[in-house]
Amino acid sequence: MNARFKPKHQRLVLVVLALIALVAAGLLAAWGLRNQANFFYVPSQIAEAPPETGRTVRLGGMVQEGSLDTLADGVTVAFVVADGEASVPVRFRGILPDLFVEGSGVVAEGQLGADGTFEAESLLARHDENYVPRELQEMTEHQKREVVAETVPAPDTAR
Repeated sequence: MNARFKPKHQRLVLVVLALIALVAAGLLAAWGLRNQANFFYVPSQIAEAPPETGRTVRLGGMVQEGSLDTLADGVTVAFVVADGEASVPVRFRGILPDLFVEGSGVVAEGQLGADGTFEAESLLARHDENYVPRELQEMTEHQKREVVAETVPAPDTAR
């Protein structure tokens, strides 16, 4: 620093420069992450204020009963996600999750197209609190306890 400034003024200049650097770093981080953030929408929110076309978002809701349809190419599926107030048509090309069925919850990540159809790139199927894996459905209670004991460490050895 210049000898013309008193130590008090030198500290003030350093504090101001540090604040400017912090604000600049925050703005750069926000600018860099602006396209990386995925926002979550339900169908009624998309009906009220749809996201920009081509922006990656997440759509969550229930797969409407009777809406699941496999298209002619055999890989693309079309279905409707609803939340009780609105619905959004969805297309997905790929392998469906095991828990994906009509009437179940789903979270789709993708973009809303210009025609109002949500083009999903990935799907996450949700299940309710009563879900039991297929492997455990046909076991007796004793067999279930044995499987759980084998896969979950005992409380004493968990440390």
